Amino acid sequence: MSEIIKPYRDSQLGKKEQVTQMFDTISTNYDGLNRVISLGIDVKWRKKVVKIVGENKPKQILDIATGTGDLALMMANLNPDKIIGLDISAGMLEVGKQKINKANLSKKIDMIVGDSEEMPFENDTFDAITVSFGVRNFANLDKGIKEIARVLKPTGVLVILETSNPTKFPFKQGYKFYTNFILPLVGKLFSKDKVAYTYLSESANSFPFGEVFNNILRKNGFSDVKHNPVTFGVATIYTARK
Repeated sequence: MSEIIKPYRDSQLGKKEQVTQMFDTISTNYDGLNRVISLGIDVKWRKKVVKIVGENKPKQILDIATGTGDLALMMANLNPDKIIGLDISAGMLEVGKQKINKANLSKKIDMIVGDSEEMPFENDTFDAITVSFGVRNFANLDKGIKEIARVLKPTGVLVILETSNPTKFPFKQGYKFYTNFILPLVGKLFSKDKVAYTYLSESANSFPFGEVFNNILRKNGFSDVKHNPVTFGVATIYTARK
């Protein structure tokens, strides 16, 4: 990536600290607003991720950038021994803990405040690691991916769901209009943080995708890398192994 996109351009804080601040601020209305902005399609994408993860029959799962725990809750249906949801935002995790308690899954899912670039886990710990709309928020993408490779078992699978940019007409033009104008407008109208959804759209538009991101995964310890664009390419599911 050429430019590091940060939420608050007038802030002296680093990207990691700014992202933490942003998600803490928008945590209470993030789920509802996210459903509106994505038109609910993100739920279908996560179901695809769960299906891929389930093929590995994982016992220990790590969900990085877990946010409010949507994907972690869905993966509980795979009946693993343990799911750990990791996120740098305590505010997002607090919302997630409430959802997990409501679903009576607090013994199955642990929510932990932590940095994806310096994780408190031993080498080769997890059978599956997922990241849903989180890698573009890494302050150091290469470092974060190397850390994922470190804690993933040699037989494990990494599944990443991330935004991407459609390349074909008219989806390319429609997506740019939506992310540049509609998404920030909705965020400004309904979010406590007026710049958060501008950042989210800018980071989505600038993040490497497809084969470019595949090569970043390969460079940082992964092989058998595949990508599958979904919904005309507005998002992509990546799978990789060590």
